[in-house]
Amino acid sequence: MAPPDPDRLYPLPGHDRTVFLKPLLRQRLAECGRPDNVEVGDFSYYDDAVDPLPFFERNLRYNYGYSGARLTIGRYCALASGTTFVMPDANHAMAGFTTYPFPIFGGEWAERLPVAELPVPATGDTMVGHDVWFGCESMVMPGVTIGTGAVVGARAVVARDVPPYTVVAGNPARVVRRRFDDATVARLLDLAWWDWPVERVTEAIPDLVFGRMERL
Repeated sequence: MAPPDPDRLYPLPGHDRTVFLKPLLRQRLAECGRPDNVEVGDFSYYDDAVDPLPFFERNLRYNYGYSGARLTIGRYCALASGTTFVMPDANHAMAGFTTYPFPIFGGEWAERLPVAELPVPATGDTMVGHDVWFGCESMVMPGVTIGTGAVVGARAVVARDVPPYTVVAGNPARVVRRRFDDATVARLLDLAWWDWPVERVTEAIPDLVFGRMERL
């Protein structure tokens, strides 16, 4: 037996509701050239109750390209059904007397005020570390960084950065608890097992799952 192939779209034979996101992204780029502002690491998967294939069209919201922001998802992340990322182009200008996005409709409205000149908040890239678990229908707002080893509860709305190995839940998402003490978190980040060759990860699976630090 061999480890799963990270370049295989469907990692579970006979099971079409789970896909590895990296090969799905590669497929979409080959078909239509989008989304070209997304990067996904090996073995990160998405599971959907209906159809996982439209993930980048359905679960990556407002990715119009105006802001130039990127989404990066690390390795070994688990995304449950309905996990959604909201990109910065969802933002509306709020400093003036109206939030209506006139220039996106083109024509004379865009001539009066180009889209690029809309005074929308600059939120930056959205970054997801490695080995992050997202619960069903969780939502990540623009410009958030979610640290490695974090757990995002079902239907949580993450509007602020999440430290590594931290459990968050709720709307807005709040810290429920730290998974480990500071020394253990530092040791895990130093080990960076997600960067190991897959053969070494395979050998270490029991120790990783049961938390046997002394054997890693």
